Amino acid sequence: MPLLTVIALMALPFLEIWLMILVSGQIGVSWTIALLCALSITGVLVVRRAGRGAYTDARKAMRTGEPPKGSLLDTLMLLVGGVLLVTPGFLTALLGALMALPFTRPVLRWAFRGWAERRLARVRAQMEADLVSVRENTPDDRPPGSGRIIQGRIVTDDDPGRR
Repeated sequence: MPLLTVIALMALPFLEIWLMILVSGQIGVSWTIALLCALSITGVLVVRRAGRGAYTDARKAMRTGEPPKGSLLDTLMLLVGGVLLVTPGFLTALLGALMALPFTRPVLRWAFRGWAERRLARVRAQMEADLVSVRENTPDDRPPGSGRIIQGRIVTDDDPGRR
């Protein structure tokens, strides 16, 4: 999976440039630049709104002593969506809009939770397998105190014989 992510991130700039060339061929270069600027301004506004909302919720929760209302995942999706909108390009703007629009966020939240649950189940299974492996390879069969004794002397800083 990480290799696929790296390949996708490396291909993204080329896809974005290709899309910009296609769009500018259809609507013109100046309109393409204007559209990209409008998308970036929209992204700044989304990030500002999400940040302000998260700050207000956190402040209210601290004042009342209750946990913050609203989903942390929603705030995170708003922030990431805004950053993707600020990033110049049409693919990133599409992904950003999907994360920023209120009617698409529940679908993305559902997909993310499903992915996170599957990922946690895999990690938990691997941790349990590692724990069983460690337990099987630990020599706990010996009774306490049956190990090898090494003679030594404890030396502390206030020991007069050490100076």
